[in-house]
Amino acid sequence: MKSVEIKGRQVPVLGLGTWELKGSVCQDVVGKALELGYRHIDTAQIYDNESDVGTAIKSSGISRTDIFLTTKVWMDSVASSALPKSVEESLKKLKTDYVDLLLLHWPVSGIPLRDQISALETVQDWGLAKMIGVSNYPTALMRRIIEETEAEIVTDQVEYHPYLSQSAVLDFCRQHDMFLTAYSPLARGKVRTDMTLLEIAGKYGKSAGQVALRWLVQQESVVAIPKTENLLHLKTNLEIFDFELSPEEMAKISALAQPNGRIVAPDWSPKWDRDDQEKAA
Repeated sequence: MKSVEIKGRQVPVLGLGTWELKGSVCQDVVGKALELGYRHIDTAQIYDNESDVGTAIKSSGISRTDIFLTTKVWMDSVASSALPKSVEESLKKLKTDYVDLLLLHWPVSGIPLRDQISALETVQDWGLAKMIGVSNYPTALMRRIIEETEAEIVTDQVEYHPYLSQSAVLDFCRQHDMFLTAYSPLARGKVRTDMTLLEIAGKYGKSAGQVALRWLVQQESVVAIPKTENLLHLKTNLEIFDFELSPEEMAKISALAQPNGRIVAPDWSPKWDRDDQEKAA
């Protein structure tokens, strides 16, 4: 599988998101994904499935060093006094000594940003996380991290699919030797019936979902983590490396971005980047 190289490490450009997957379903899906060839698994404390993910990885027989594992710290554990303990609890559930990537799940304004990042660096220094990053952070906050700390943030995990422009975040990531991790890359299934994507898909004998994923991973410094419990989709999502979209097709898909394209926007959302705000105006 194609990888993104960051800080001397390889990150598979296609992973498995596990939001809403729990219990035996989560274990079965993660186990099947690993059997099919996935080597990048994403979870989070708030998903309440770290134990299931850990069980599936442990049962797979695949060396832990061959799997890129990400988890995310929830908003109530970002304080320097709480974050290390929460990570230790996550590692127990995941049945591992470390995660490859540890993220702050959402921006939290009530605690100094420097303190939150310092707590991330502490667990990294302890060897509990190989790399650190953030999720759902606008570029203004990422810029503050770079200006106010010496932390080596490697990614921003954000919603990204054909209906939502993330040009500001992606440009920032590229400029600062980071990669963008795209969650909800299929817009929660919306792409599967899109006529533009279906037209392009017909040319290659692929599905609209495969075209959307190909569009993402064909972009420099982009990693995608589609979530599915459908075993057929689990397999077909992997089958996107045997064709290449033309520059014209890439541009045509990018043009699908809409003013109301954002799906994930809880009450605690930060002020999103200007490219999104202008389209929403």
